[in-house]
Amino acid sequence: MKKYEDEYRHKGLRRRLMISLQEKGISDQSVLEAMGNIPRHFFMDLAFDQIAYEDRAFPIGEGQTISQPYTVAYQTQLLEIKPFDKVLEIGTGSAYQSVVLAELGAQVFTIERQRKLFDRNKSFQYLKKYPGIKFFYGDGFEGLPTYAPFDKIIVTAAAPQIPPKLAEQLKPGGKMVIPVDEHHSQRMLRLTKQTDDTLTEERFDLFSFVPMLEGRVNGNGNNQ
Repeated sequence: MKKYEDEYRHKGLRRRLMISLQEKGISDQSVLEAMGNIPRHFFMDLAFDQIAYEDRAFPIGEGQTISQPYTVAYQTQLLEIKPFDKVLEIGTGSAYQSVVLAELGAQVFTIERQRKLFDRNKSFQYLKKYPGIKFFYGDGFEGLPTYAPFDKIIVTAAAPQIPPKLAEQLKPGGKMVIPVDEHHSQRMLRLTKQTDDTLTEERFDLFSFVPMLEGRVNGNGNNQ
């Protein structure tokens, strides 16, 4: 079992990272404060301890990554999280983004399609600090209809298009932040659901995400 220690040097590196995110245009102080409270190195292999606070993505296994801090901050800022918001996250991965949302006071429902990553998070002791995060093993395209509707939805993988079932599970007035494929990169969109169930679209910067795939992958690496 990994030994987690959040040392003075880690906190110093985090402060420096938050300053760099601010310089890159992240202006929501609550997002910066939340990310400044979270030891990102806990979510990565011990081999990455020295470089965990660089502003870049790192592999976490199963072909997945822990997102670049700027990307996490950017998506979170667009979501405009308020305390007690009910948030659906598609793509748990390392659970770092889930914890950022929980740190902001959201009730998080997060779906992971890779069984190994889902199981790893179940035994990740640090996550016990956040009982407001509910973890599910499933297909992100299906969402969680049993728990809908949601105030906010965040998709942390490159979607080929806006998944209709996720749009259905958004509350009127709710927002979805999703990167949608434009060939070699993805356009970050913010969709707001109107009272007549239509979606208004705002377009933001281009990013690069791993693809959002249908189905689930079991512990043997087979699709289900």
